[in-house]
This record gives sequence, C-alpha cells and structure tokens, in this order.
Amino acid sequence: MSEYSAKAQFTISDNESVVHTVFTHAERTPDLTVFSRPKGEGWVDVTAKEFAEQVTGVANGLIAAGVQAGDRVALLSATRYEWTLFDFAIWAAGAATVPIYDSSSQGQVSWILEDSEAVIAIVETGAHEQLFQDAPSSLKAVMQIDDGAVEKLTAQGADVDDTELKKRLAGIKADDLASLVYTSGTTGRPKGCILTHRNFLSEVRGILTASIGKVAVPGNRVLTFLPLAHVLARAVSLATFEAGASQAHWSDFATITTQFERYKPNTILGVPRVFEKVRDGAARKAESGGKIPSAIFAFAEATAKEYSQALDKGGPSLILKAKHAVADKLVYSKLREALGGECWFAISGGGALTPELGHFFRGLGVPIYEGYGLTETTAAHCVNVPGAQKIGTVGQPMGGNGVRIAEDGEIELNGGVVFKGYWKNDKATEESFVNDWMRTGDLGELDSDGYLSITGRKKDLLVTAGGKNVSPGPMEDRIRSHSIVSQAVVVGDGKTYITALLTVDPEVFEKWKSENGKPSGATVAELRDDKDLRAELQKAVDDANAAVSHAESIKKFVILDRDLTEEDGEMTATLKIKRNVVVDRFSKEIEGMYAKS
Repeated sequence: MSEYSAKAQFTISDNESVVHTVFTHAERTPDLTVFSRPKGEGWVDVTAKEFAEQVTGVANGLIAAGVQAGDRVALLSATRYEWTLFDFAIWAAGAATVPIYDSSSQGQVSWILEDSEAVIAIVETGAHEQLFQDAPSSLKAVMQIDDGAVEKLTAQGADVDDTELKKRLAGIKADDLASLVYTSGTTGRPKGCILTHRNFLSEVRGILTASIGKVAVPGNRVLTFLPLAHVLARAVSLATFEAGASQAHWSDFATITTQFERYKPNTILGVPRVFEKVRDGAARKAESGGKIPSAIFAFAEATAKEYSQALDKGGPSLILKAKHAVADKLVYSKLREALGGECWFAISGGGALTPELGHFFRGLGVPIYEGYGLTETTAAHCVNVPGAQKIGTVGQPMGGNGVRIAEDGEIELNGGVVFKGYWKNDKATEESFVNDWMRTGDLGELDSDGYLSITGRKKDLLVTAGGKNVSPGPMEDRIRSHSIVSQAVVVGDGKTYITALLTVDPEVFEKWKSENGKPSGATVAELRDDKDLRAELQKAVDDANAAVSHAESIKKFVILDRDLTEEDGEMTATLKIKRNVVVDRFSKEIEGMYAKS
C-alpha cells in the first residue's frame, strides 16, 4: 500500500469560521475592492466595507425572518454576486447554507428541502420559485433575488439589535456545520455532505499556502463562472476572498469570452470541457479560414505540445524556441487575448484533463493546473501547482492532507478537508471510511514523489467475459478530446468485447456537413450510418484504442441520434454521465452491437 502526506503550513483555531474574514477585511482594509458587479458593459466595484455592510443587513433580515443558529437555509441561483452575499449572510446569522443547482428538477428540490429541513429558501427567479410549490412544512418562506430579496431582508432586519448579530458571530465554532452540499448523484438519490467551517478553512488555507495561492493577492482578479452550488467554484471563491483578491461572477457560458475580454482575469477556474471548447473553437475558426490558417493552427498546436513536453526534459532546443516564437506571434498571442490577455494560469477540476490538452495550454503560455477532489473533500484534496507540476497527474496532496492507494487500487484520503459524514445517513458514512481514511470509489496510482494519477472509477470498472478489467474513463476522455465527439460511454461489462455509445457535437456537426457535402438540414439521426461520419468518429476511437491493449480496445460503436443532456436525466449538473441511466436507456443500441450477424 503506497501512501503520501503533506504537512499543513497553517493552523485553525476552534473559534474561527469562514465568515469572520468579512469583518476582518472591513476593519483592516475597508477600501479594498473585493468584488466587481456587472453593470451594462462594465463592472462596478464593491469594497470590503460595503460588502460587510450588505452581509450585516441581509443577516439581520434572516434573523428577523426567524432563522435560528444551526438552521439550514436553501440557496438556488445561478452564479452571481448575490449568491456569495447570501452565503456569507447565512453564515453570519449562525445558519448553514444548502446550495441547490439552478438546473434542478422539482423532485430534486423537494428531496433536498425535505432531507435538509431548510427553514427558508433563497431563489433567483420566479421560475425557480415555482419549484418550491410542494415544499415540506419545515420551509417557512421563499424569497426571490430578482424580486428584491436583498433589499426586503435588509429592511426587515433594520430593527434587529446589533448585539444579536454579534452574539451569533461569536457563537460560531470551527466544527459547526457550514454547509450541506448534496452530491450530484450519478447513482441514487443525492446525499448531503456535512461540511464544517474547519473543512472550508482547511481548503482555503491549503490553497493559499501552496504556490498556486501566491497570486491571490489584493489587486489580482478571478472570474467565477462555474456553478457556485458546486463546491469547487465555491472553495476557490472563498480562497480568493480570504486572500483579498477581487472577483467577479458570470453564469452565461455563451458570452463568457466577452467577459474575459472585459474583466481581464488573472486566473480562470474551469472544468475540462471549458478548455476543450476553447481549443476546439480556435481550431474551427482556423479551419473555416481555409487551408493556410488551418495548417498554421496545426503547426502551432503541435509546437505548443512539443515545447511543453520539452520543459519536463531539460528545456526546449534553440530550434524549438524559434518555432515557438513564430507560433506565439501567429496563434498563441491571439488565444491569450481571447482569455482576456492577462491570464497567468487556469485551474481545472471536476473531471479528467487529457495530457494533450494540458501540454497545449502550457505551451501557449497559460498553464492549467489540474487538481482532484470530491464534494466530500470540500473540493481540491490534491493539486498541481507552479513549480511542482506533472501533466497527466492531479498533483500532490495539499498541506494537511494525505493520500494512499488500497490493495485493490482504490484511492483513500484523509486530512482537514475531509467531510464529517453524510447528513442523517450513518450507514453511508460508515461505509465511506476505513478508520480515518475516506474511500473515494476512484482508482489511482501514486508515484514516488507523491503525485496522484486517476485511472478510473471503481464502480465503472468493466469486467469482460474473458476476465479483463477495463477502466472506461480514460478511454472516454481520449475520445471526447476530438472535437466532433460530444460524449462517449464505453460499455462491455460481462461481454466478449468492448463497445461504445458516441454522440456528436452539434456545432461541429454543422460545419462537418458543409465541408463534406452533406445536406445542410440533415440530422445526426439521418446520418448516423453515413460512412463519412462514421469514418470521422472512427479516428477518435482509433486514438483511444492506441492507448490500450487489444483486449481493452473498442470493437464497435453506435452513434446516438442526440446528445446526452441533464434535462433528460443522463448527466448531472456538473456534466458527469449517469452511466447506469445511459446504459439502461440505450440498451437496445448496446445489445445490437453484440448481436450475431
């Protein structure tokens, strides 16, 4: 059994909480810009003093509305400034936040409200409020951000005695519940993860005491656009705030590049799909310009990867440096401008980043530092950092954390970021721990320097009829790295060979039809058996097969008529595939690949 631990470079007292930083900043640096709110085509700054005043006003309003210390308050909204404002105000009132994804169904909302026993819900829109019609009796009120929830609560709390809020703040302890964060639920009902103030402080200070946190200083900018209901976005947002850096919020992915240009972030947090889209968009733009721009991009991409790989092997040669300088002028500089022109690096989590994509971005001058964690570890547990990066791994444990690989290959974790258990579910909690080590359900390998590599998901592991163990995740990641592919699901448990279900990226499909002489109005369903389309997807399958043994390789694949979606229950809010749902729903297509011809 291999094991690696990192010593904490910070301490947390029993009387600390995440919310106390709000008032520390206001007292020490009242004029410091801690947030920027969108207004028209620009941004309006919010100082530490202004933010503390707003948190105080809303917290008093929650107290006036009947929220008691230890209560749970639900928060359902897209990523925006008010999300963070309410999060801190809920804490200041001595309560705990229950985040709910704004894409959740009424059934999911009802379950979370019932299980958490939330007393008040904060929602963003009128449409969101409709999801609470069948709420349990424990919920006393629903307040809408777009209908003036901030202003109404502030007015409602105007008569609350100042000593009450001070009493609530003084009563918060590090081991108190800060948030019930429900797992995205790729299998079964979501479970509420008990995250304390100590958990969040361990995460925040683990980030800030690592080299990756050194750039989080006053004056630097972070753009938060991932869902704040996801613990990764929330943890990075909290670290940014504690460090005194400035942050802005945005939730519309369709216009995110415009906001990059306007806000000019120094750091970008994303999931692998975000970075895949940036790369694929640049490639499509080059291809649409004709053969010469397409060839230039291909040269630049190959050079970026070669340059990045050379950094790990003694440095690039003079010839490679010259090629890189040319590619930088022609391509890389434009890509960096598309990210705002001032982005020093990006952070990726929530899924596997392919080494090819990691080398591409590092080669163009925006390294992506990949990390690994779960809702149960308050986001990142391990992370690559400047000066200590191995592309293809998820890095070493942050300070105060340890990782070990069990005899069966399962990753087990411990440390200050590890949750206390599942809310009202002792059985699931007991099953999740081996002594003080949390079982992740993920499979991995640990090298001699303590860098962790993820090799698959234990529950997803396929065992063929011939007894071969196949981990589908890495193969699916390689297939999805091809722009024509949107999603890939590798199957074959108990079968004589491996197969795959593939979906086509809608945007790339339109361009592909034009370039290959297909009818502009043709759908994927109409072209799923087209030899040219199948040949295009075969390239992606061949790429995945090249990285595995013959017994693990994909022998057949089916192109599905449509993409997998969260709305149809096939993906989680964090864009993870619900494998059991997909396999069941497309069982006919799967069985067809094993039928004797």
